[in-house]
Amino acid sequence: MITVLAVHFAVAAVAPFVFRKFGRNSFYALAAVPTGSFIWLLSQHAAVYGTGAVSGGHEAGATAETVPWIPSLGIEFAFRMDALAWVMSLLVLGVGALVLVYCARYFKNKDSYLGGFGAQLLAFAGAMFGLVTADDLLMLFIFWELTTVLSYLLIGYARTRLAARRSALQALMVTTAGGLAMLVGLIMLGASAGTYRISAILEQAPQLVSGPAAGAVGAAVVLILVGAVTKSALVPFHFWLPGAMAAPTPVSAYLHAAAMVKAGVYVVARLAPGFTDTPYWLPMVLGLGLATMLVGGYRALRQTDIKLILAYGTVS
Repeated sequence: MITVLAVHFAVAAVAPFVFRKFGRNSFYALAAVPTGSFIWLLSQHAAVYGTGAVSGGHEAGATAETVPWIPSLGIEFAFRMDALAWVMSLLVLGVGALVLVYCARYFKNKDSYLGGFGAQLLAFAGAMFGLVTADDLLMLFIFWELTTVLSYLLIGYARTRLAARRSALQALMVTTAGGLAMLVGLIMLGASAGTYRISAILEQAPQLVSGPAAGAVGAAVVLILVGAVTKSALVPFHFWLPGAMAAPTPVSAYLHAAAMVKAGVYVVARLAPGFTDTPYWLPMVLGLGLATMLVGGYRALRQTDIKLILAYGTVS
């Protein structure tokens, strides 16, 4: 997992130089990175689903990689591939490879900033992969904010268009505000559990929810869900996603229909096995989810622009 991340970011760093020589065909070379990672991911199926046993909401066959980062603070590069992370990684890497191939003929050689665009799109794929495999709360937040920054840059690709710049700034402000609330929640949850390791926290979840720190844990979960709600464009924060469709079509397809909006879905699915019994979980998840489904579906029916239909359909 760490190797996959390193390759994505390393190739993204040299992508602008590749584009100077090969133009838009460089997208094919970039697509080879998530394609190779996707093939590697398929080979991990047996390791992830090996025993089929379940412990603490996670499959016992899950694989893990850990590298110390800041030992004094207990922060590590900790990654874990279980069934949920495996399925989400299939989506992130598979769709990412297809979108990069599509970019090779969507853009023209005369289009400017292709090198930077390709690098940002590949880095986004790496950041999303890191987000869904992170087994440390602070690492998850780092990748969470990386996707926010890269989304801002990709939405604002058409720098001369005022609508694109405004939409990019709006998406950045909404998702960053949610991310800051989420950071407070993650720190509160880690402090209450005595560890920032996600798998360990889920194992402790029954004691945390009913123990003396239940109030702090409940508040932490609410703040984390605020981050998930903003990222996945749920009511009342659904307005930023249709505006983000000012981005080029590959960005709309990858970030705002397939990958980034699934980050909030992933966080809800990751925490659900342990924290559905907290007081505000069901009202927030079911209440806002139902409202978003109805509002997004209704607004989609009233659209005539195909990208806005996709946007509101995605919201729904």
